[in-house]
Amino acid sequence: MIVVLIALLLSFQTSPVTIQSVSSNLQKKFGYKKEQRFLLVNIEKQEMYLVKNDSVEKTYRISSSKSGIGNKQGSGKTPLGVHRIAEKFGKTAKPNTIFVGRKDTGKVATVIKDSIDTAEDHVTSRILWLTGLENGINKGKGIDSHSRYIYIHGTPEEGLIGTPASHGCIRMYNKDVIELFDLVSAGMLVVMEERVKNK
Repeated sequence: MIVVLIALLLSFQTSPVTIQSVSSNLQKKFGYKKEQRFLLVNIEKQEMYLVKNDSVEKTYRISSSKSGIGNKQGSGKTPLGVHRIAEKFGKTAKPNTIFVGRKDTGKVATVIKDSIDTAEDHVTSRILWLTGLENGINKGKGIDSHSRYIYIHGTPEEGLIGTPASHGCIRMYNKDVIELFDLVSAGMLVVMEERVKNK
């Protein structure tokens, strides 16, 4: 009976994608060229890859939503699918600077290295604001990633990086999001996948 239940649970999991299959899809549908970079989020492993020529140039530990994956407005979940970086904020901000409404408050957050989930959900250091590109998946009424304010951003809760802990966004270590900010540009593609293999 237990074996049957495990088999049923596994059957409901999505099949992992490969970097090559993601790259091929981007080339066919979104005008991507292999010599360009894109970001690939692996929800299962809580990692994000900077990809070029079907190879991983950088791997970053991240934190996606503690509520799981989903696209509904108000769900607090991380959306799947193909996105684009719409805007970047914080180029000259000090590390750990707190942003409210994408504006630099001038305040600096205390970074927590322990696995503590605080009451605040501070956005720190840098912001990459994403817009969804797939109608019915992450674009459109009630499910629009841009309207949901889905960001890639720094967090004071660095002790939770590597585990699902966000309110829908992709959280990063502050030093990593500062580094990434300078490696990417507005317009770059960002793909959110539940499972990725052969990175």
